[in-house]
Amino acid sequence: MTGSEIVVSPNHVVFDLPEMVAVAEGLFAGAGLDVRFETPADRSADTRRNPAVRHKESQFSAARADVYNVCEWGGIDRLERDARGGRIGHLRAAVVAQALVSLDPELNEPHDVADVPVSINEFTGSHYTALHLLEGTVPRQRITLVHGGPPVDRLDALLTGRTRATMLMEPFLSAALVHGAHVLGTYTYRGSQVVAPHLTAAAQEAYRTAVDRAVDLINADRDRWAPLVAAEAGGLLDPADLRRDYHRYTHIVPFTEQRFTETYAWMRSWRLTDGRSGYETLRALR
Repeated sequence: MTGSEIVVSPNHVVFDLPEMVAVAEGLFAGAGLDVRFETPADRSADTRRNPAVRHKESQFSAARADVYNVCEWGGIDRLERDARGGRIGHLRAAVVAQALVSLDPELNEPHDVADVPVSINEFTGSHYTALHLLEGTVPRQRITLVHGGPPVDRLDALLTGRTRATMLMEPFLSAALVHGAHVLGTYTYRGSQVVAPHLTAAAQEAYRTAVDRAVDLINADRDRWAPLVAAEAGGLLDPADLRRDYHRYTHIVPFTEQRFTETYAWMRSWRLTDGRSGYETLRALR
């Protein structure tokens, strides 16, 4: 392996923690890789509905980053939007729940939100998981999703009474629960990692090896890393109150053809893709 640089476009800490630990503990360097996170910039664009202009996607599109984490459905969506090209390298190590939460005593289960606006961030995990969670009990035509921007904005809207129900993941979910919200339902998922077209199979394998070692470190002492995750909620959450049951870390798994086929068929059923792609066009080299 060479020491060529791989730049990560940052996502939320709960998703990026294995890569953050691998950088901090020298695991990437030990695997022969020079990996760094792209310096976070003004993320005001993350409030926009078009995912292509949001921070992590725009950095990748401009070739200022080589990899980024995103939900599985979002990985497919972004690659179909992005002229740069790229592949889905694997399903990421972060296994995270998006939860439907409310402060409204009249909303107690997914069935109760039929025709009730649910706040999500369009074309992100909160959007796709809301559809998955609700379509089992609510007729599709009665599911009402509204774009509420990133989770910090959705949490604020919930706590100030501007929205009755929203989808949240950690640490915003724990913060909502601390401040009196209740859970109507959860959807646990693992996302994908988008990789640039120039990354070799050997570089990707070394990357996965380092991330898997980071997962082992995290799982050996989760309390050590909880402050990093909790900090993203600002002063709304003490690290001691970060719930363990809504996020965990496992070794990376492949993005298989069967998984793609099932995911893509579901996306097409919601008209979230026009069906232009196949497994071979999106799967990374291994």
